[in-house]
Amino acid sequence: MIGTVFRSDDVPAEHRFDYWGELMHRAIAPSHMSSEFADDFWARQRLLELGPVLAWPTSHLPTGFRRTEKLVRQSDPEMYHLSLVLGGGLGFEHLGRAEAYGPSDLWVSDTSRPYEVHLPAGLGRQVITGVGVDFPKALLPLPSARIQHLLGRRLSGREGVGALLTGFLTGLEQQADVLQPSDAPRLGTVLLDLLSAWFAQVLEAEDALPPETRERALTTRVRAFIRQNLHDPALTPPVIAAAHHISLSYLHRLFQEDSPGETVAAWIRAQRLEGARRDLADPNLRSTPVHTIATRWGLVRASDFTRAFRGTYGVSPTEYRVQAGSAREPE
Repeated sequence: MIGTVFRSDDVPAEHRFDYWGELMHRAIAPSHMSSEFADDFWARQRLLELGPVLAWPTSHLPTGFRRTEKLVRQSDPEMYHLSLVLGGGLGFEHLGRAEAYGPSDLWVSDTSRPYEVHLPAGLGRQVITGVGVDFPKALLPLPSARIQHLLGRRLSGREGVGALLTGFLTGLEQQADVLQPSDAPRLGTVLLDLLSAWFAQVLEAEDALPPETRERALTTRVRAFIRQNLHDPALTPPVIAAAHHISLSYLHRLFQEDSPGETVAAWIRAQRLEGARRDLADPNLRSTPVHTIATRWGLVRASDFTRAFRGTYGVSPTEYRVQAGSAREPE
């Protein structure tokens, strides 16, 4: 497991809002916080320290944030802050821009400048969900003058690298319980590369990125494409290379540099087999035929699937399903 989890239910009711406020001030630059539900507050948050990057998936009752000129003078960690809204609505004002944000919207702010997060009317006790990311300005390989054009703008997390970034951030929360502390620095590097690639795409400044950043971001994009298309039996290295407008040899080189000794085809097969294994262990899919599950994961030849599954997990798919079912039976 990575990250530390805060649950407001673990704190006495009268201290919940203040306790969460202190936690937020450690995650982001200090601001004045207010909520009409401060006396009966609810929040859940996980702080993920990924090297120099801090990511924090959060769910909480409506809260306003205001960072003033005075607070900037008192404390400035020289960070950029990214917010991804997943549920609920928020208003954000920064550098003279005022926007309304909803699910899959992103914004970027600069801790050296004032900002305000305010709430639309009529929210009631609707829970706000999202992910925040804070990272040092010095780590972004783009001129600060270019970044200024993005601050306070409503940006989309629904397409292109923005969608890939959104998927990565939501996946952090989903996988946090099985990830190991040793994974954190690498995840931070991947996240910085994705952020850099996203900034560059929005600014049409991809050529300004260092080659290694572009390559790592491309590798992440390729792996995400593969995961999304595992169901397609026609998914092959030449198809993947063509979809990303790169040569087949360059695709193989990306994988070799990212994971020495790993081939594209082997990684596709491993992902398909792992997906099939999870489905075979799912009690909700107990009545689904084995060959149907295999086909869903792009494994259309029954004999090839059985042989590959046995070679990886030591038993046939049918035997694995029986064992998984027995493990769930109460004694």
